[in-house]
Amino acid sequence: MTFYALFLPFVVALFAPALTRILKHNAAWVLALAPAALFVHFLGFLGAVADGGRVTGGVQWIPSFNVNFSWMIDGLSLTFALLISGIGTLIVLYSGGYLKGHKHQGRFFSFILMFMGSMQGLVLSDSFLMLFVFWELTSITSFLLIGFNHAEERSRRSAIQALVVTGLGGLSLLAGLLVIWNITGVSEMSLLLSTGNLLRDSPFFIAAFVLVLGGAFTKSAQFPFHFWLPNAMEAPTPVSAYLHSATMVKAGVYLLMRLNPVMGDTVAWETVLPIFGGVTLIAGTLLGARQTDLKLMLAYTTIASLGLLVMLTGFGTEGAIAGAVLYLIAHSMFKGGLFMVAGNVDHEAGTRDITRLGGLAGAMPVTFVAALFAAISMGGLPPFVGFLAKEEIYYGLAKGDTWSVVFTIVAIVGNALMFVLGFAVALKPFLGPKVETPKHAHEGPVLLLAGPAVLALGSLFFALFSGWSHEHFSTPMASAVMGHAAEITISVIPHLGLALYLSIGTIALGVLLYLSLAKIRSGMAALLAGIGWGPDRGFDQAIVGIVKLSVAVTRLVQRGRLEFYITATLIFLALAILVPMGIAGEWPTVPAFPDLYFYEWLLVLIAVLGLFAVIWARNRLTAIVSLGIQGFAVAVYFMLLGAPDLSFTQFMVETLSVVILALAMTRLRLSPQDHRSAVQTVTDGIIALAAGGALTLLLLRVLETDFDASLTEFFNEYSLQIAHGRNIVNVILVDFRGIDTFGEIAVVMTSGLAILALIRVLPRRSRSALSEPPKNPENAGEAV
Repeated sequence: MTFYALFLPFVVALFAPALTRILKHNAAWVLALAPAALFVHFLGFLGAVADGGRVTGGVQWIPSFNVNFSWMIDGLSLTFALLISGIGTLIVLYSGGYLKGHKHQGRFFSFILMFMGSMQGLVLSDSFLMLFVFWELTSITSFLLIGFNHAEERSRRSAIQALVVTGLGGLSLLAGLLVIWNITGVSEMSLLLSTGNLLRDSPFFIAAFVLVLGGAFTKSAQFPFHFWLPNAMEAPTPVSAYLHSATMVKAGVYLLMRLNPVMGDTVAWETVLPIFGGVTLIAGTLLGARQTDLKLMLAYTTIASLGLLVMLTGFGTEGAIAGAVLYLIAHSMFKGGLFMVAGNVDHEAGTRDITRLGGLAGAMPVTFVAALFAAISMGGLPPFVGFLAKEEIYYGLAKGDTWSVVFTIVAIVGNALMFVLGFAVALKPFLGPKVETPKHAHEGPVLLLAGPAVLALGSLFFALFSGWSHEHFSTPMASAVMGHAAEITISVIPHLGLALYLSIGTIALGVLLYLSLAKIRSGMAALLAGIGWGPDRGFDQAIVGIVKLSVAVTRLVQRGRLEFYITATLIFLALAILVPMGIAGEWPTVPAFPDLYFYEWLLVLIAVLGLFAVIWARNRLTAIVSLGIQGFAVAVYFMLLGAPDLSFTQFMVETLSVVILALAMTRLRLSPQDHRSAVQTVTDGIIALAAGGALTLLLLRVLETDFDASLTEFFNEYSLQIAHGRNIVNVILVDFRGIDTFGEIAVVMTSGLAILALIRVLPRRSRSALSEPPKNPENAGEAV
């Protein structure tokens, strides 16, 4: 059943455009049944996972490499799967209201469902290869969603930027998974988690660690790869809400949590992750304070939240992991709700600029309450799940050593700034005097309200019924991240202690900073203006540099002259053969010349005469005809050696080659004689001799090796038995390597069609000019 569940979103995506054409925006109600069904399906695993179980399954994918299409459901993957399918249901409904009347709404539904399926497959993957495939699918589908408004240049740039950054990270992850596979000998996560210290003790651990971080940090927008995420706000708001709450940006965090049991508890892990996560946390909140666009403010707090999750995952203590688990759940709900609130404000009031909004609470009461609930959770206040997360974070970080003190301070500052931004989004557009907006503000339809309302209530429910929530969600998830049994017991009732005091201090600092938000915004604007440069601009500079380098290399190696290409190819061919052979000192011995019959000597003489005929031919047409002499001589040799079928093939090839080349040359302006200088002629001769001599030496060296008759025996045994042919050569060409032969025929046909097209598109005047003898024979060859 889980196998089919993995493909359900992709199947439904196929029918989304047609269904939307029939039902318009109401198609959202029907399409939302798919993620809702997935949510119900995964709820069925709660009991087994809560009891400490792990559900695995799969089918063979590439048996020869022991690669399976396998999945694993434990506390970590199940929580992610429920968030993806549950919030995905609300996002599909929200998209129906937000994009109502959009001419491409059906296509959007298709993209968002494929995106959902990609993320669902990623978190459930057990096989390394399956994980990588779905990892890259999230990049591709997010590219389609971010660039949905493809007529706008900013959307196209943002989509390309996200694809380049996360795509390169995906290649890094692939290399990392291959290194892990090589170290441990396993290709599935469930098996990897049972290898103990095998990966940590390997001398290649650092290589695997760095490569995995390359994938995780780019996907989860860790500094300095954070710049693509705010630019992704060019996507429609439903994409932003889904991207930031439960899907792509948390893929990197998921990967780090998944690998914590086998890569954690090392100096590299517990140093690099907290440092980069802490820097990302502070940088994200400060950059968010600079913004006035509601979506951008929320986007930068997502960067900060991802930094906090990475920092906690790297910190490694059981309390820190528990805090990361609770905060991930809390963030998914309050961030999804706040993004949908921002979309509602933009949709109904006509602007997202916080400086142009105010007094909307009366016109949009439900949206305001949902925003307030989400902000309370984001600010870490009871009785919402954000409060549980913040208390657990401080409990896990607040130790007596210097390292812990530093990151506790980082967490306090970061949480205080997120408190500021959360309440700024929830309060400033709704409270205060009424501000005239571009559109007459009013409450949105139920499709727009269902998402933020359900997520706000879900955040409250999780905290109020924390005992049940911990048993089924947070405790199994923390156990999976830790790699051993763990238990989370924190409740919504505050308990006196250091964590509570730090939480109160965070709130007090947040209130002070909230009152000074305008000053912080102007200060950050001045600071960023003073710095002037940033990773986003650096990305553009890197792309421009790559383009300039490509142009320079192209001008160097693609000079538009066939003569240059052939010369370069022959030079590098000779070097590729002669240099390794010379370094290894494996020159072939010169074989003794065989005794030949007089008629065989005659064939050798004909071939040699043909060679000189080609060299001394006065024009190209004569050289082409003379070139066939060698081919015919070889064909006769094949016949004398008892291979008439091969001889016939050679005769046909040589005949057709000469005829086709001769016909083509009659359509081109050919110089009557070789226009090259003596120096160029000698140089070309040396290059030709070097390439021909290199190939000769290579063939002689191959002939000195022991003959392996295994292929001969195979074809002798199976040509008749499998391919039902007695002519082994024909069977090889048509059956055993039939696709290769078909490819060769296709290449020849394509080349012929290209030549025909080039000749036919020439203007009549040019054709007549080509058929006339050149007026200046000295330079006539340059026209070719």
